[in-house]
Amino acid sequence: MQPVSEAKSLFVWHELMTTDIPAAISFYTKVVGWEIEASTDVPGYQMWKVPGKTTVGGVFDLPEDAKKMGAIPNWMGNICVEDIDASVTKLQALGGQVYKAAFDIPNIGRVAIAADPTGASFALYQPSGSAPGHSGRGGVGEFSWCELSTSDPEAAWAFYSELLGWKKTDAMDMGPMGTYQMFSGPSGGTIGGMMRRPPEMPVSAWGFYVSVSNMDGAIETAIGRGAKLLHGPADVPGGDVIANLIDPQGAFFSLHARTD
Repeated sequence: MQPVSEAKSLFVWHELMTTDIPAAISFYTKVVGWEIEASTDVPGYQMWKVPGKTTVGGVFDLPEDAKKMGAIPNWMGNICVEDIDASVTKLQALGGQVYKAAFDIPNIGRVAIAADPTGASFALYQPSGSAPGHSGRGGVGEFSWCELSTSDPEAAWAFYSELLGWKKTDAMDMGPMGTYQMFSGPSGGTIGGMMRRPPEMPVSAWGFYVSVSNMDGAIETAIGRGAKLLHGPADVPGGDVIANLIDPQGAFFSLHARTD
């Protein structure tokens, strides 16, 4: 846990919406090494826990109304804000959409489901107390990087920088694919990147990386349990290794192994 003032504008909670909760739990506990913990505040809600540490997210059924709209299993990130009502108002003024108005979760806080002007969805979260998540670099089992693939990087950057106070850090030229722009939160420290989505990707979306200690082992376990490897393992600047996969229910996720 961390003070809201330190967690402001960061992704602090990650939720998997899926079509088969028991299968998803079996998969991720084996691949990532998470444990599962039942919430004492929200009946039936189960949370991902880093052994010996804290919870990092949750899992729940993909809503029926979302399925009817064509949604598939996916990971959604919750961004910490200090005043959710003010943030929602600002989000709409900047061209974002609100899918579900802010609502209260007893003992947890207030949450709103939204999308940026390019269609990438996320949640805003105002904690009732301290914020979940970690400060600094994510350790094994924690989410260590966020990545936006969008149809319009310029419009997306204008939206998030104004809404959340994100700041540009390094940028990498990816040739025909354009620029990979990295960014930090208001307090500094690079936390993610954004880029133009590839032609084969049908919609703009956020992706999230989980840190693992053994990339080859994690990939082997994932494939052996029904996942599809899309890319990797691949070296990235700084010496780390990444991989992008689709879990057995169809949710996109990524793995990250540090080499330092």
